[in-house]
Amino acid sequence: MGDKPVIMCLGEALIDVVHRDGTSSEHVGGSLLNVANVLGEQGVTTLLTCWIGPDERGDRIEENLASHHVSLVSGSREAPFTSVANAEVDSSGHATYTFDVLWDAPDVDAYKFDHLHTGSLAAMLEPGATKVRQAMARHSQCGTVSFDPNARPHLMGSGENAREVMEAMVSLCDIVKVSDEDLEWLYGNDLDVDACLDAWLQAGPSLVVITRGAQGAIAGLKNGEKAFIPATDVTVADTVGAGDSFMGGLLAGLADIGFLGTGSAKEKLSSATMDDIAPALKRASVTSGLTVSHAGAYAPTRAETEKALA
Repeated sequence: MGDKPVIMCLGEALIDVVHRDGTSSEHVGGSLLNVANVLGEQGVTTLLTCWIGPDERGDRIEENLASHHVSLVSGSREAPFTSVANAEVDSSGHATYTFDVLWDAPDVDAYKFDHLHTGSLAAMLEPGATKVRQAMARHSQCGTVSFDPNARPHLMGSGENAREVMEAMVSLCDIVKVSDEDLEWLYGNDLDVDACLDAWLQAGPSLVVITRGAQGAIAGLKNGEKAFIPATDVTVADTVGAGDSFMGGLLAGLADIGFLGTGSAKEKLSSATMDDIAPALKRASVTSGLTVSHAGAYAPTRAETEKALA
């Protein structure tokens, strides 16, 4: 497959209806679509398997993916309608969501890819969620897998009920990115972040990153090393897509340095040091910073990211 891995993103694409200051507007969105678009703009060969309808909103999603250099996997347009997420943006730019969604997972096994990324609604909504976990288990035997819980409590219910499934998915992964808000949903307000980082690393991943918004992020490796990643200093327009952009930047950075994919990449990541992956963590922070400096789930280009990293 060449020097750079092909990444398969498996999960939701939908239409975000953003409500702000008494007005509303429609935008293409969805956690896995956002990650895929960032990867495409960062120069990574990227596929998206999703579940959208044969309607005008589905057309907009497919056109949007093409504009960000992402290929839509066949079978992704067999849903009866294209899902919608309503985002209420408050005066500080923070977004909260309600959903009208359907999720199933077309078969990804017919496609050649090196790294599998999934999370958010795809992890919990049936009938697709079971298929997603099966795909993770299969691919984990030959290549790298990443996961971002990106919880949506309105659809996923209580964190207590979701915890067992989420932890099972973590155990199948090489890379996990999770926000402190998601951890609080899973484990409650008395969460010990360091203890959770250690527990998730012991469960199987080689790299776990906990993001904390403006307070930056904490990364941990299988070898016990930990590092703080400061947030990029920018003027925040809103936080829509911030975590997805961090995830996309992280995966693009790991792809650049040979820590994603099949064969030796999986073993290489498992023995990585913090110095090895520092460039990928920096790229993740900068990419996310570029996103929050724009309104909506903006996908920075590689040129923009390189300029900000310089």
